[in-house]
Amino acid sequence: MKIVHICLSGPYSDGYSYQENMLARFHKKSGYEVDIITSVLHLDDDGICSEFDSGSRYVDDHGVNVSRLQYKTPRAVNRILRRYKGLFNALEKSEPDIIFIHGCQFSDIDVVVDYLKKHNGIRVFVDNHADFNNSALNFLSKHIYNGMLWKHCARIIEPYTEKFYGVLPARVDFLKKAYGIPAGKCELLVMGVDDDEAQKALAPGVRKNRREEYGVSDDDFVIVTGGKIDSNKPQVISLMKAVNSLAGGKIKLIVFGSVTDELKRSFEKNLGDSVKYIGWRRSEDIYTDFAAADLVAFPGLHSVLWEQAVGMGKPCAFKRIKGFEQDNKIKYAQENIGTLKNEAEKKGMKTFSYKEIAKRAIAR
Repeated sequence: MKIVHICLSGPYSDGYSYQENMLARFHKKSGYEVDIITSVLHLDDDGICSEFDSGSRYVDDHGVNVSRLQYKTPRAVNRILRRYKGLFNALEKSEPDIIFIHGCQFSDIDVVVDYLKKHNGIRVFVDNHADFNNSALNFLSKHIYNGMLWKHCARIIEPYTEKFYGVLPARVDFLKKAYGIPAGKCELLVMGVDDDEAQKALAPGVRKNRREEYGVSDDDFVIVTGGKIDSNKPQVISLMKAVNSLAGGKIKLIVFGSVTDELKRSFEKNLGDSVKYIGWRRSEDIYTDFAAADLVAFPGLHSVLWEQAVGMGKPCAFKRIKGFEQDNKIKYAQENIGTLKNEAEKKGMKTFSYKEIAKRAIAR
């Protein structure tokens, strides 16, 4: 059985723990043949969106075949429209039994439709990461891209699709309200935690070793926060100020990720003995950072790190955002943070396990 994951609506980066990486990885671990068809767009070692010079085909570290397609010419136009060289041929070469489309916001989805018209019996699933907090925020995005172009893309693939998955409740609503997808085809498929990395990070000694690297003692209360620190997360600065203002010095804040220029000055001003910055982190390192934490704080918009932290059984503090209450554990984290650890350890790993999510994603 061959599953092809199509990732053409945004960057695809090897070694990350995003939904597209993890579903492909755990489908491969479950015994499926797995291909990924994506673009030359990716995140570099500093988390900055970049492009490879040319298309390529290779096998990644997990045995997944990856085909990277260049943009059609004229490049400037087709980079915006998301049209690529060789998509139909790549599908012909892969011969999928299941196609999982990560984001329907690319014009070449009509090429996928052409392929499906010529090959009956292929099961199709689409997931969605857009919502009214991260998309449709201005006239161009709301009325042109999402209101016309991407809506058209969603509607032409809809007759061939078993399920449209929103990875948050707000993103299920977006499918229905912005694109007009029938409610009966829309379903929640949460993001999750890498079972393998989580288990390694929770092994004895990891917490102690990581805290020693931070320069914090075993009796310090350690808060970890991070991700892309930009205009959507100015509250990180407020958190830094709050920790610095607390007397006694036993509360420590560890911050990781990239910091935009607009926040860099105030960010650096608030670094010190109680607030440490450890830079951009690889996906596997973030798990060990969480393992060292007593509390993980997310004061900004949603990121995949939310589910990873809860899935590791960590007490968490979240910014409350309407439509982002994935399940009772997230609400519980916000309202009863003192008792979350026990709840998350009992239920978090099962609910947010990518091994289980990968099964649900293609279940009949």
